[in-house]
Amino acid sequence: MITTLGISLVTLFALPPDCDVAGPDGLLHPDLETLYSQGRTYVEFRDAATRRVEAWHEHYANAQVTDVLRARVEAVPGNWKLLVIAEDWCGDSANTIPYVAKLVDIAGNLDMRIINSSAGREIMEAHRTPDGRTATPTVVLLTDDYQHSGCWVERPRKLATWFLANKEVLEEDELYDQKYAWYDKDQGRETVREIIELMEAAASGETICGT
Repeated sequence: MITTLGISLVTLFALPPDCDVAGPDGLLHPDLETLYSQGRTYVEFRDAATRRVEAWHEHYANAQVTDVLRARVEAVPGNWKLLVIAEDWCGDSANTIPYVAKLVDIAGNLDMRIINSSAGREIMEAHRTPDGRTATPTVVLLTDDYQHSGCWVERPRKLATWFLANKEVLEEDELYDQKYAWYDKDQGRETVREIIELMEAAASGETICGT
């Protein structure tokens, strides 16, 4: 039913695929440690990108993590890992993951690896968007011993809420133009804040998952 819902929404509103990734029914339980070990660092992923190359480089280069957010992430006890499913062609990935990478680089208690949507298919199937789609980016928060402790899917909550409310109202071009304008104005702040919230919640025994 979820897969049917996801397909019907995309068909009904005739939206471009953007970062949607369709997948088969039937979920398995992936070995998160193995997937993480097979992943690439941000630099390896960025340097291999052939799509949205400028965005992958510039967003990371221009990313800034405030002292307040840096203090928050470094105050989270323990060591954490982010397993990211992303594609270089995905606009949502290119407008969020470079900022997460900068957070990882300045935090002493956080690491990250990136895999593609083929390797991460089962994870995306298990963590769908509010309207039932699989999508990149999907981010899974792991403990130091690879226990699933939270997830973040596709785009920040404010943008996701706006997008769902307006996709029936705006023309396709206007919808996506406004989405990317939001990203340009936000410059990763909401994404970084929400990733830190995942960590804070997990450290206190709570699991936040989804948008």
